[in-house]
Amino acid sequence: MSDVTLEQAIAELEKIVVQLEQGDLPLEKALEEFEKAVRLSRVSQEKLQQAEQKVSQLLQQQNGEQLAPFATDSDDQGAAS
Repeated sequence: MSDVTLEQAIAELEKIVVQLEQGDLPLEKALEEFEKAVRLSRVSQEKLQQAEQKVSQLLQQQNGEQLAPFATDSDDQGAAS
C-alpha cells in the first residue's frame, strides 16, 4: 500500500469516510473499511513526514549546512523487529 501517492491515499480516505458516515455498510464491511482507512492514514503520515524532512534538508543545504540522511519510521520499525 505504500506505493500509492499521497493524493490517492487522501482520495481513498475521503471515500471511506463518506461510506462509514452513511452507516449503510454491514458491520464486517465497515470494520474492513476502517482498517483500510487506518493503513491509508499511516501511509499518508509517513509520506508527509518524508516530504517535510526533504524540504528541511533542502532549506538547510541552501544555507550551506550539511545534514546526514534521515531515517523514516519504517526504517526504525524494521530495526526494532
